[in-house]
Amino acid sequence: MRAVLFESPRKIRLIDDAPQPQAADGQVLVRCSHIALCGTNMGPYMGDGRWGRIKWPPPPGWLGHENIGTIVESRAAGWEPGTLVLAHPEDYNGFAEYIVSVPGGLARLPADPPDVGALVVAQPLATVLRALVRTGPVINQRCAVVGQGPMGLIFTHLLGRMGARQVIGIDKVAWRLNWAKRFGATDVVDASRGNVTEQVKELTEGQMVDFCVEAVGHPDALVAAAYLPRRQGRLYVFGVPHHDLQEFPWFHTVTNETEIVASMGPECKEYFQNAVDMIVQGRTDLVQMVTPRMPWQRAAEAFEMYADPARAEGSLKLTLEL
Repeated sequence: MRAVLFESPRKIRLIDDAPQPQAADGQVLVRCSHIALCGTNMGPYMGDGRWGRIKWPPPPGWLGHENIGTIVESRAAGWEPGTLVLAHPEDYNGFAEYIVSVPGGLARLPADPPDVGALVVAQPLATVLRALVRTGPVINQRCAVVGQGPMGLIFTHLLGRMGARQVIGIDKVAWRLNWAKRFGATDVVDASRGNVTEQVKELTEGQMVDFCVEAVGHPDALVAAAYLPRRQGRLYVFGVPHHDLQEFPWFHTVTNETEIVASMGPECKEYFQNAVDMIVQGRTDLVQMVTPRMPWQRAAEAFEMYADPARAEGSLKLTLEL
C-alpha cells in the first residue's frame, strides 16, 4: 500500500509497502482518490512545539484525515462497496492509499460529481459548522478572523452569509488578503504592516469587534486576536496550538471580560453530510480554494508549500491526487 512516511521533522517520503489496514466489524475499507493537507499537519511536519517530543517515525500515513475515496469492502450495515464517500480515518493515518472508517465518519457523495476532488473542502467546512454552532449569533455584528488560510477563509465566508455587518480578514501573508475579499471580507488587515489592534480599531470606528476567530494556532496570532474583541466580546480559539504552555494577555482578557470558546476538529463528523450537501447543492461556494491539486508523487513539495505559504502564492487547500 502507498503511504506517506514522516521520517523526521520536515522530511517525508513515499513508500509502497505500508501494511494495508483491514476492516473489522462495523467498519469499511476505503480506497482513496484524494487527500487534502490541513493546517493541523504543519506542527507535526515541522516538529514544532509539543510535536518535537514525539517518537520518530510515526506510523505510515500519520495524521491525514481529509480523504475522499470509494468503499471497497464493507462490514458496516448500509454502506455498500462502490459508494463514493468523504471519509475520516479511524486511526488518523490518512495519508495512505487505503483507510478504515466507520459510518459515523462517512458522508455520501454523488455517484458521479462534476469535480470530486473539490469535495475535500467539505471536511474543513464541517469543522467550521460545528464551531459556529457553539457560539452566539453574529447578525449585524462586527467580526474579525485572524488567519486567512483555508480555515480562516471558510469562517470569513460563512460569517458574511450569516448576517455579520462587518467581517475583517487578517493575515500576515499579503496574497491571502485578496482571497479574503473574494470570500466575503468587508475589510482586510495586513498583519505584517503596523499594529493589528490599531488597524482594527480604525476600521471599526473605535468599537472593536463583537466576535473574533483565531484560526492560525501560532502564539503571536492568538495574542493578536485577544486584543480585538470589544468589552464582553467573544474570542473563538479555533487554531490548534503548537505548545502546551504559551504566553497570553490574561490581564487584558480578564479586565475586558472577554468570553472565550474553543473547539477541536474530531467532533465535527456529525456535520460531514451537511457540509457535503451544502457544496453539492450550491449553497456555499468554496471549491475554488481547493488549489493546487498535485499528484501523489509531489507530496513532499506539497507539504513544503503549505509550511511556507508566503513563498507559495495561490496555494490554499492543497490536495494530493492518487
